[in-house]
Amino acid sequence: MPRRTRSRKSKIVGTRLPRQPQHAQRNYERYVELARAEALKGDLIAAENYLQHAEHYLRSMHDEAHGGRLSPPPAIRPKQRLRHSG
Repeated sequence: MPRRTRSRKSKIVGTRLPRQPQHAQRNYERYVELARAEALKGDLIAAENYLQHAEHYLRSMHDEAHGGRLSPPPAIRPKQRLRHSG
């Protein structure tokens, strides 16, 4: 018997939902906190991974603030960089 699948995408074809910058801000903060927690545990690989995710949302917020125009992304502030203490 064939399966029936439901897809929301097929129902909203052509409809683009507006971006919500508060989600990008919240996700950015979440990934920075996750990176900090991993760094404190000593897992710098996982921390760097989370920082890369945070950087994605930072760029999203930057693009949203500049109306999608191509411009250089903001630099990550030094306090966000992780340094190995040992």
